[in-house]
Amino acid sequence: MIELVSSERCIGCDLCVKACPDNVFDSGPDGIPVIARQGDCQTCFLCELFCPVDALYVSPFSERVEGVSEADLAARGLLGSFRAEMGWKNAKPRGTHKDLSYRMFESGAITP
Repeated sequence: MIELVSSERCIGCDLCVKACPDNVFDSGPDGIPVIARQGDCQTCFLCELFCPVDALYVSPFSERVEGVSEADLAARGLLGSFRAEMGWKNAKPRGTHKDLSYRMFESGAITP
């Protein structure tokens, strides 16, 4: 579940607002997105993937986590860690050219 939007790191690009399929965020009056409907978060991590400045933390737990501290998350390297583990950089996937699963479509026997 989405737990944190860092107002210190956020650049107000609203990519998280646009990426969220569950409309969890609202654009804030100061340009910083607001977690408006936390209970609607499906923990898909799309917001964290698209954030180019690691300003978000999505907990892998489906229930709200108490006592989440931005300083602690930053010190533990958890802000943006999902994006990094997935090989994304600057809100774009990287390393996908190494994925050869698309080759199953080359013979024409299987169509996407």
